[in-house]
Amino acid sequence: MNQQKINNSIVHRYTTPGLEPVRKVRALYNPRSGFFTNQEGVRSALEENWDIEGIDLTLQLSKNAEDGIAKAKRAIEDGVDTIIVAGGDGMVNSIGSALLGTDTALAVIPTGSGNGFARHFNIPLNPAKAAAALKRGKRQKIDVGLMNGRPFFVTCSLAWDAELAKGFKDSPVRGVIPYFFAGISGYFTYNPQNLQLEIDGEKLDLHEPMLFTVANLTQFGGGAKIAPNAQPDDGELVLVTVPYIEPVKLLGQLFRLFDGSISKVPEISMRSFKQMKVVREGSQSIQMDGELVPAGSEIEIIVDPMALNLILPDL
Repeated sequence: MNQQKINNSIVHRYTTPGLEPVRKVRALYNPRSGFFTNQEGVRSALEENWDIEGIDLTLQLSKNAEDGIAKAKRAIEDGVDTIIVAGGDGMVNSIGSALLGTDTALAVIPTGSGNGFARHFNIPLNPAKAAAALKRGKRQKIDVGLMNGRPFFVTCSLAWDAELAKGFKDSPVRGVIPYFFAGISGYFTYNPQNLQLEIDGEKLDLHEPMLFTVANLTQFGGGAKIAPNAQPDDGELVLVTVPYIEPVKLLGQLFRLFDGSISKVPEISMRSFKQMKVVREGSQSIQMDGELVPAGSEIEIIVDPMALNLILPDL
């Protein structure tokens, strides 16, 4: 980074009346994100597109989730107006969660394995193209889902689909085949449970559903669209459920995740909602934005409308 250029810009700002204020932008990147990411290329893309006149850019490593959150909070205290995250959905979740309710905007350069967040918003998967498109981008507020108060931006899954998404995330290969194998593996470890629901005041019982995903955006990741009609700014979440059906039959429909026709699976159900309470038979991990997190037998999922400022790419 050209520190002298930044220093000169700041001095020039305060000695010449009428100049636009210098923007403060902080980029956090994960050197271990993804499988094939060229981290030097990510850094070069950031410097070329964002280390320019009028922008005070700082680059920092995010060593882990706690480190990234702490640095994001310090950036907010420092008056940073935009935080760029170069990482996958897990890093977007942890750092983005620190920005909720603030004026600081999130920009995402996808370097993860699934990149469901970036794919929904058509952010280029090439770091150089993403950095350039975001530099020209505009701000938009988007909704956020909350599971027992914990934010998620993409999806939250409670059933076999939690194992499905986790297995796919850990695979270095994209497409239908890794989903198929992740599904088989997850089937043997998943313990189905009956669920009692209250959705916007309506009470329902679900007998051992195979799929139970709440979507704020369309994607699981890797191009797999679990909720093709989900919108990030409509003040609602989408519940996608499938009752128990034979695994071979269900796995045979996985291709529909990738061509946007998942709603054509006869057994699938989709409905929008604002607030849902779930009571299940016991504790079991939940998938949230590609990460498995522990959760108890009682769960509340709500939408937090327009809670996050996002930079949308100009393509």
